[in-house]
Amino acid sequence: MNAIEENDYTRTLQKFAAALPRPKAILCVSAHWMTEGTWVTHQAKPKTIHDFYGFPEPLFQVQYPASGDPKLAEEITKIVRNPKVNLDDEMWGYDHGTWSVLRHLYPKADVPVLQMSLHIEQPAAYHFMTGLALRPLREQGVLIVGSGNIVHNLRRIVWDTNAKPFEWAEKFDSWVKTKLEARAFDSLVHDAMTAEGGALSIPTPDHWYPFLYTLGAAHESEPVSTIYEGLQNGSISMRSVMFGEP
Repeated sequence: MNAIEENDYTRTLQKFAAALPRPKAILCVSAHWMTEGTWVTHQAKPKTIHDFYGFPEPLFQVQYPASGDPKLAEEITKIVRNPKVNLDDEMWGYDHGTWSVLRHLYPKADVPVLQMSLHIEQPAAYHFMTGLALRPLREQGVLIVGSGNIVHNLRRIVWDTNAKPFEWAEKFDSWVKTKLEARAFDSLVHDAMTAEGGALSIPTPDHWYPFLYTLGAAHESEPVSTIYEGLQNGSISMRSVMFGEP
């Protein structure tokens, strides 16, 4: 519902975007495109996908008509040699992991967007190293976005956005914040599941892995800052971070 609601989180994204330089393109790694192999959208006009059910009709009416960038997609397959990146011409488009965020950052949909999939059977290190391989794109003015949730447990969700967060969710979210501030990226990649609250915060890895792409794409010396922090529905962290200067 954050896709269409006005709240502290969405207003923060809107304000944050106003301070960013306009990117050449956006590469978004979404929690909602899980595949065998790693894929990137290659279409000139990717479709908007409503990959959910049971929500109010206005959510299904949202369209995000940003253009794709086939040439950039082809360039990614050359930049990232390991793992092999496959070009997708018809399988996917922009799912809600992408458009629910980008419509607040770039509501005019006037920046080209590519979406990258998650090779979901691969371990955390694979996703971090893929992010590392994508790092040169940043030098070309490409904004890399990892869209998931640091804490995402729908089995424990409370159907009240402002519900008191579970203690385990708060502890794990705080652990991630501490590791980020210490730039302990190796620990974030390898120790998350054994950290306090980690197993409950990451019951499945799909919402965790996009974060690792941004860690891999970050330079060792650049600053990391928190854009927004807060937990919704007891078991979902909306923590948003930025690597580098705006």
